[in-house]
Order: sequence, then structure tokens, then C-alpha cells
Amino acid sequence: MSQLLTEANPALRKRHRQATAFRRLCQATAWIAVLLLLILLVQIIRQGSGWVDWQFIGNFQSRFPEKAGIKAGLAGTMWIILTTIAIAVPLGVAAAVYLEEYARRGRLSRFIEVNIANLAGVPSIVYGLLGLAVFVRWFSLDRSVLAGALTLSLLILPVIIIASREAIRAVPSSLRQASYALGATRWQTIRHHVLPSALPGILTGVILSISRAMGETAPLIIVGAATFVAFTPESPLDEFTVLPIQIFNWASRPQAEFHELAAAGIIVLLTALLGLNAIAALIRHRFQRYKTW
Repeated sequence: MSQLLTEANPALRKRHRQATAFRRLCQATAWIAVLLLLILLVQIIRQGSGWVDWQFIGNFQSRFPEKAGIKAGLAGTMWIILTTIAIAVPLGVAAAVYLEEYARRGRLSRFIEVNIANLAGVPSIVYGLLGLAVFVRWFSLDRSVLAGALTLSLLILPVIIIASREAIRAVPSSLRQASYALGATRWQTIRHHVLPSALPGILTGVILSISRAMGETAPLIIVGAATFVAFTPESPLDEFTVLPIQIFNWASRPQAEFHELAAAGIIVLLTALLGLNAIAALIRHRFQRYKTW
């Protein structure tokens, strides 16, 4: 029936052709992006796979390519990411719970919402300057893991808050009302019903934000992450380097061997990122099976 109407009406035929053309344009654009990504990945794997071995992972940086490794950068990345998760995730989820479940709807809440949305689009280097002024100089944390983690926490907090609020908002109000009807307090309802139901969506936001933090370079350079480190951090107050900075350092050198080392570092970084995302996705899937609605 719809096909007959389309054939009878010239305006509908025109709109149908436009919709078909736009759909095909989107499909072509998506496939071109995927193809370019595959070409880039194949090139990186071909260039750097020969350097990835236990010696490469277990050695520190060196001026000689055959002795260079990523031990310091890999350890620094793990320290930074784990510390960032420990700081940003509880703060972000707590802020989302307050804004959705406790805050009154008014000018102040709208002002906070607008600013959180604006902060999500601020360039990362601005957070680096803020971290340099506040954490490195004001709090005298120097070029430490803690200063870098606090800076990255500020960077990803808006994303975690927005994603967590959307996940909490998606929980049906009938679930809350049923909990209140059985005598539960507001906090008991949030803890035992709202948060478990919203956890898959919260973890999705956490995955996206941590993936962004793991690949950031500009804020950590501004904060003072070193480009050449021959030791691994042993506490949050130690100096550090991270894999993206080490990869950038190798890629900026003229020797072809260091370019291959940079490709090998990208392979390791992608592997660590995919592994972290896989763990978070498994946790999300596990909790999604136990939804109460």
C-alpha cells in the first residue's frame, strides 16, 4: 500500500529517493572509515609486530633501538589509569546520583547541568593547564602519578556524570515506587535497586572515558610527565611516563627503527586498551543479566 502511494505522489517519490541516497551515503562513509582504519591497523601490525616480544615489554627506554623497551611507559600507564579510575568513577557516579535522585529541580541544578555538558567539550590541553596550576604548583604534587591522575580525572568526570545520569534516568520510576511501598528508604532504594539496574549504562560511560584517558598525551605533557624514564613508579608520588608519550617520542625521531618501535608500542597500547574494555564489557554483561526490570 505504501509503495502504491509513493508511486502516485511525486513529492513522496522525491523524498523516498532522497532518503535512499542519504542512507547509501551514510553506508559508504561508514565503510570508507572502516577501510581506512583496517589499512592503518594492518600497516602498524606489519611495521611493529616484529619488535613485540618479552624483551621489548621488559626493557626500559634506550638510545639503541635493539635495547629499547616500554617497561616504564607500560607501568606508568597502569598506575595512571588505575588511580584515575579510583578517583573519577566514585566521584562521577556519586555526582550523578545526587543530581538525579536528591537535587531539587531549579536554577542551580540547571546551571550545574549546563556546565557539566560544556566541560565535556573542553579541549584536553585546557585540563592540562588546570592540572599544572592546581595540582602541580598549588598542591605541590610535582610531576607525580597522583597529579597526572587527578588531571585525567577532571578530564573524564563530565563524561562519567552524563552517562551515569542517563543510565539512572532510564530506570523506571515504578521500580522506585515499589521499593518505597515496601518500606525502603531512598538510599536503600538507590543502593539495592536503582544502581544495580543502571550499572550496565554506567559501565558503558566508564569504558568510553577510560579509553579516552588511556590515549591522552597533551594533559600529561603539560603536567610534566617525563619522556625518558629508566624506572617504574612505586608510589603515587613518583615521577612517571606513559605509553602515548613514549610512542610520540619514538615517532618524532628520524631513525626508521624508532618508527617501528613506535608501531610496536601502539600494538601494545591497543592490546591493553582492548583488554581493559573486554573486562569492563564482561562485568557489564554480567550485571545486565540480573536486571530487575
